[in-house]
Amino acid sequence: MRKIIGISFGIIMACSYSVAAQDSLDFNQKVEVRKVLNNSSDKASFTAYKYFKTRSLSSLSKFKSKPIRTDKYGGRMDKKEHATGFYYTKKIADRWWAIDPQGHLFIHNALNAVSMGSSDRNKDAFTKLYGNENQWITKTQDFLIENGFNGTGAWSNTKAIQNSPLQQTKPLAYTINLDFMSAYGDKRGGTYVVPGHKGYPNNVIFVFDPAFETFCDEAAKKLVANQNDANLFGYFSDNEMPLGIKNLDGYLTLKDQQDPGYLVAKKFIDNKGVAADKITDVDRREFLSIVADKYFSIVSKAIKKYDPNHMYLGCRFHGQQGFIAELWKSAGKYLDAISMNYYNAWTPDQALMANWTAWSGKPFIITEWYVKGDDSELGNTAGAGWVVKTQSDRGLFYQNFTLGLIESKNCIGWHWFKYMDNDPLQKGAEPSNTNANKGVIDNNYQVYQPLLEKMKALNFQMYQLADFFDQKK
Repeated sequence: MRKIIGISFGIIMACSYSVAAQDSLDFNQKVEVRKVLNNSSDKASFTAYKYFKTRSLSSLSKFKSKPIRTDKYGGRMDKKEHATGFYYTKKIADRWWAIDPQGHLFIHNALNAVSMGSSDRNKDAFTKLYGNENQWITKTQDFLIENGFNGTGAWSNTKAIQNSPLQQTKPLAYTINLDFMSAYGDKRGGTYVVPGHKGYPNNVIFVFDPAFETFCDEAAKKLVANQNDANLFGYFSDNEMPLGIKNLDGYLTLKDQQDPGYLVAKKFIDNKGVAADKITDVDRREFLSIVADKYFSIVSKAIKKYDPNHMYLGCRFHGQQGFIAELWKSAGKYLDAISMNYYNAWTPDQALMANWTAWSGKPFIITEWYVKGDDSELGNTAGAGWVVKTQSDRGLFYQNFTLGLIESKNCIGWHWFKYMDNDPLQKGAEPSNTNANKGVIDNNYQVYQPLLEKMKALNFQMYQLADFFDQKK
């Protein structure tokens, strides 16, 4: 068995969830928080600090816990469903769960970018502490499990994880990035780098290119090798693509009027009898559904053709995509769970999260979120996360945010961004990952202990907290 967990700690549309279910008395702590403006640029600046109401384990009224045994995957052994030997999702009563390979109810609690650092400073520290990749993954895997994490998220060293000897006895549920559209765009030409993700001409993807489907099928053939791996949690097809309300405008204003995307968009407005300068948001949303359906149908078909055993987790929605019902409806037709990179919320919005599942009919997983600390002595001008004064405050944010996710009943996991800080000395770093305190460890592989203590405390209570919120009226 893995361990026994148990500690006691004193726009949109109408939805059935009552925001009043959150007990405002529990938000009795205050944390000073500020936000970076124009992040990841030479114009970055900060707002003034202001206090945000915060909820934590210690402030959660009436929460009492008793031990829950977990299996080697980290699933709760007191609740069992059909075991398939792989991860899948299921709604039980009014809560969505992931189900682990042994059939036990499971929440995927992971760190992103669990990989060796590549700056000169990272490499020097790595050599002194680990010496080689095998030593690093073995010690890192123990470190994650000892602190209540049961998996890894995007941009992790999947090869090292797959080859780790601990995957047999103390496995990490890992994910794989496929990057279908961005890889196709690199091959086709026209993509470029923007902070955090890939840029596309006019903010529209190449989904109508006839060659895209062939490209996905060919790229997915390698997934056959993963078919029998019980430890693979699922696949991401891309990251933060520009799927937005203005897609129709973007396709219609492409310079090349023989571009497949332009031709589809022009046919769409011609069939509706609408001039390009007279399109409405109703037209835009209808066309966005066509774009999303086209993309998700192609990539899901390719994934499931070559690996029918593992979950498809989507393309990591972000920003305003959380408010676009049409995207979630399209995703719900093809995905097992829907990934969302959730920034700019100190406390998750219960009504919004309820809408995600109401729109899609599927659970969601939060695949990026973090907060940075001023006491790290890093500039913290890169990336979208909040900024607080101390590592202990970072830990309070972790607890406050995850409590909201668990309370939603539709969240099957969360992936903190990320394992290691961004090193300002890193050469050629991606613009949003240059000088920020996002990690649970610093650039010398040293742990931020005040942060980790609060993470660990909640991680080992996540199943008890699910029960607590399920019983709360």
